[in-house]
Amino acid sequence: MPSILLVTSSPRGTESLSTKIATEFVDKLKVQHPGATVVTRDLGQNPIAHLDTVTTSAIRKPADARNSEEAAAAKLSDELVAELLAADTVVLATGLINFNIYSTLKSWIDNVARAGMTFRYTAEGPQGLATGKKVYVVLSAAGIYSEGPAMAMNHAVPYLKTVLGFMGMTDVEVIYIEGTAFGPEAYEKAIAAAQDRTQQLALAA
Repeated sequence: MPSILLVTSSPRGTESLSTKIATEFVDKLKVQHPGATVVTRDLGQNPIAHLDTVTTSAIRKPADARNSEEAAAAKLSDELVAELLAADTVVLATGLINFNIYSTLKSWIDNVARAGMTFRYTAEGPQGLATGKKVYVVLSAAGIYSEGPAMAMNHAVPYLKTVLGFMGMTDVEVIYIEGTAFGPEAYEKAIAAAQDRTQQLALAA
């Protein structure tokens, strides 16, 4: 039975286009796979704290080597890693803010990129351990960043592909909702294009 992990990161609540399109996309995937289970992490409404001294120390240690404070600090990170490893499909939603992802999504990544769990170092170099997953990135942007002169300023997609690939997730599809600041017509066109794209991807999944 397929398992889907949906991670949204916008602080904009119901106004968020990335959350809207990603949630609709998961619903479309469920139509194609009626038995699918869905785990949702809404980082916009329930943000994950940035790593601090205790948590950084805790997640670098095996569980039996942590003191009580470290065990409590590592609990959420361990849960996030388990959710990721259990998923067959991962849907990540973010806006493009200051040319990159929301810091809430970055905190999630910092918690799931764990040596010995989602990647490991070997004599031949780093090896991803979170393999065999299909990842969809839903990215909303006011301008056009998938092509053209502003493409070089899109640091979100290269970063996500790099860090996901480092953990073993190399099959990454990007769904853009872009050009939303160019007036009402462009706004509606961007949403419609993203919805058409997610329908195509859901049918192919």
